[in-house]
Amino acid sequence: MLHIRDVLGRIRWGRAELALIGITIVWGATFLIVHLTLEHTGPWFFVGIRFLTAGLLSAIVFHRVLRGLRWKEFAAGSAIGVTIYLGYGLQTVGLQTIDSSTSAFLTALYVPLVPLLQWLVFRKAPTRMALLGIALAFIGLILLTDPSSVGLHWSTGEILTLLSTVPIAAEIVLIGLFAKRVNVGRVTVIQLLVAGILAFLTMPIVGEQAPAFSWAWLASALALGAASCLIQLTMNWAQRSVSPTRATIIYAGEPVWAGIIGRIAGDRLPPIAILGAALIVIGSLVSELRPRSAPDAEHPTDTTPHDGDTRYAEPADTHAPSPGAR
Repeated sequence: MLHIRDVLGRIRWGRAELALIGITIVWGATFLIVHLTLEHTGPWFFVGIRFLTAGLLSAIVFHRVLRGLRWKEFAAGSAIGVTIYLGYGLQTVGLQTIDSSTSAFLTALYVPLVPLLQWLVFRKAPTRMALLGIALAFIGLILLTDPSSVGLHWSTGEILTLLSTVPIAAEIVLIGLFAKRVNVGRVTVIQLLVAGILAFLTMPIVGEQAPAFSWAWLASALALGAASCLIQLTMNWAQRSVSPTRATIIYAGEPVWAGIIGRIAGDRLPPIAILGAALIVIGSLVSELRPRSAPDAEHPTDTTPHDGDTRYAEPADTHAPSPGAR
């Protein structure tokens, strides 16, 4: 039996959750920006300059701690960087031939993939309420993005976008796995640089040429590079104390913000999309409901850092890291 008073006491949003909500708003704006920018540049060049810019900016911010880079952190950053490269790269290529609403719908498939990947990595299934919350959020995403616009015949762009959901989900799981064990600044620099370099290396393989200079792609790449730096840094910091499941629910609000930004740009949000947005909010709340008699396994005692390297002790439950400032 669920006790409302206990539930309300547990649904608390700290600085980490609010930070993730903030970057999700920024994240939601990128669909429109990328879609428009691809009129002036190829996808892999854009992904490369975007993340190389983000990596260089983060290197400037964290230049003092880079001297202490360990092989473990280099490996963690490289692994996350590969998922960023594949996820954003395939999604960007797909945006060349499909509209932003179709891309958002297909990208949203990473939501139910995260708990499945967690199951494989951590050998512990998510709670039933977490799965129900994710299911509601996913249904909301479908309604929000108008699935009637997606045809029965899959195009190349739709297939590539669908494939991009696997590394996007893997990125969230990997961040949850490494966040408490490494220096956030050093890993952020490595993962962004790896993603950018791999994108540039992909250009000759797919036969993509560097575009003619344009202020449009340059301004967009620099702006999104700064945004990517902020997003990845915030994800690495926040997911030290926010479980991958809960983080995924917050990230599921991305299309909501994308819809709001689109409305400002001239798009109209139909009633079915409003219903979808409501289901996403409900899903985020339902994911936090647990029976009163259930063990408090999802809220272990928080471990605190013991040195200036922002390293944490081994978490008691890597499937659901302990909540931070709540």
